[in-house]
Amino acid sequence: MKIGLLGSGSVATTLAAGFLKHGHSVQLGTRDPGKLDEWKAANPGAQVGSFADAAAYGEVLVLAVKGSAAADALRAGGVANLAGKPVLDATNPIADAPPINGVLQYFTSHDDSLMERLQREFPQAQFVKCWNSVGAARMVNPSYEAGRPTMFICGNDPAAKATATKLLDQFGWDAADMGKVEAARAIEPLAMLWCILGFNQNEWTHAFRLLRA
Repeated sequence: MKIGLLGSGSVATTLAAGFLKHGHSVQLGTRDPGKLDEWKAANPGAQVGSFADAAAYGEVLVLAVKGSAAADALRAGGVANLAGKPVLDATNPIADAPPINGVLQYFTSHDDSLMERLQREFPQAQFVKCWNSVGAARMVNPSYEAGRPTMFICGNDPAAKATATKLLDQFGWDAADMGKVEAARAIEPLAMLWCILGFNQNEWTHAFRLLRA
């Protein structure tokens, strides 16, 4: 598949390398293409361009920027370039304020989520919350003695979630569909829970797993 990634940080570049590993073609969108020269040289076949370039290129888009910059990145990508496409949303609404006893602060409430805000502003896109509850180092084919970890997803479009599930399977994850966009109110705070071990115990390699009876 042709994957367009909006972002140039560790999440975007890690996922992009994972897509290349699994035979997909990739273009990263960034405001500063030059900052990715070294990464591009280490990842033959990857393309780098503007947000609009990447959004137009991808059959599937991945949103991997700071949560507070998510809407701006999508606007720069262009509304027409988002229309009808799955947008795998790896963002979290992390506020600029520091954590409190290891607990991140969010700029959303319990009755809303960042992905809901994005879905309202960009109704043409098919958002799927994905890859937001684990660190970049474990996003692509992580290995755990206990087995495959679980990635909780949600979104309004069944076909977009099916695409996300297929890609997650390639990346070594079991997808757990939690329903429609409102479920992001519960999934986005998983990043808060994940980070507590990191901030308080310097443990950054864990992941969640859903067990069913």
